[in-house]
Amino acid sequence: MSLSIGIVGLPNVGKSTLFNALTKKSVPAENYPFCTIDPSVGIVPVPDDRLAKLSTFSHSVKTIPAVVEFVDIAGLVKGASTGEGLGNKFLANIRETDAILHLVRIFEDGNVIHVEGGIGPVRDIEIINTELILADLETVMKRLTNITKDVKRGDKDALSEEVALQKLKAMLESGKRARLVDLTEKEVPVVKQLNLLSTKPIIYGLNKKSGAKNIDESDAVTFQILLDYIKSENSGYVIIDAKIQEDLKDFSEEEKEMFKGELNDKNDGIDELIKKSYSLLSLITYFTTGEDETRAWTIHTGSTAPIAGTAIHNDFKDKFIRAEVIFWNDLLSAGSSSEAKSKGLVRTEGKDYLVKDGDVIEFKI
Repeated sequence: MSLSIGIVGLPNVGKSTLFNALTKKSVPAENYPFCTIDPSVGIVPVPDDRLAKLSTFSHSVKTIPAVVEFVDIAGLVKGASTGEGLGNKFLANIRETDAILHLVRIFEDGNVIHVEGGIGPVRDIEIINTELILADLETVMKRLTNITKDVKRGDKDALSEEVALQKLKAMLESGKRARLVDLTEKEVPVVKQLNLLSTKPIIYGLNKKSGAKNIDESDAVTFQILLDYIKSENSGYVIIDAKIQEDLKDFSEEEKEMFKGELNDKNDGIDELIKKSYSLLSLITYFTTGEDETRAWTIHTGSTAPIAGTAIHNDFKDKFIRAEVIFWNDLLSAGSSSEAKSKGLVRTEGKDYLVKDGDVIEFKI
């Protein structure tokens, strides 16, 4: 399953630094045929201790993690929605991603110029959100124009679509993202076809810098206003220090921990960011394990066993007979696959079984 998250932000907020930190964690692309070979795309593993434990348990030759693609998208300037700067390229690149990681600078550093003249995280967020909203408003208005004739002649589908489009128009004109529109079940697929930028889920990366003046430590009022704004959008956030990870990228893990300790910062937030980006899309992981390979497979929450099987191969959906399922920790606790079966820990599940995060599955087709 190809899952991509676009990194956006104003110039000089740390996007390139973060991308370099993420790509240091990248895995080889050959195990992920859906991935594109592009210097602006990093194939980043989702941190998961369960995978290593299962691989050790099975004495696997290969261990393949679940991954998320992070896409480094060109910096944005005001007027992107009308083609200013790299606006058209920026908006087109976002449209191709599943979600947005909006990097926001929360550190002050006289050596790193801020394009708006000074630190203002809510203002910075609103600059980018405004460009997304304006681009979406143009899309909605064009669609309304295109269905005018069908609406006038009373076409039921067109009338239904017009209602949804008017909801979107009102929300966007109020300066709020389309994601906040309350849609009926029938309106959801209509809006999805528009591929609006502001309907994509967003996670905010609040980028601080060790040794600099960071507002989460120096300005409680401004920081709380920022958190309240993010909450009002029903979005999540992670506090990160991308510069630490970049500075340490060529050190061993042991050396990294030593230097982080000296910096009094044991957690740069990068792993948490990857995990939250994964969960942002309502994704879960199941595993297959054996001597040849232990692998983490990515599926959407609520997937039935046949649908989950398509992560391995599309044929699994139609050829599915049954699945043998055991929770990962139960398998490890049993000590061996044969012991797990003798204890009745391995269940036989049919087509209606909803796969759970942490399931170890053997598909029968």
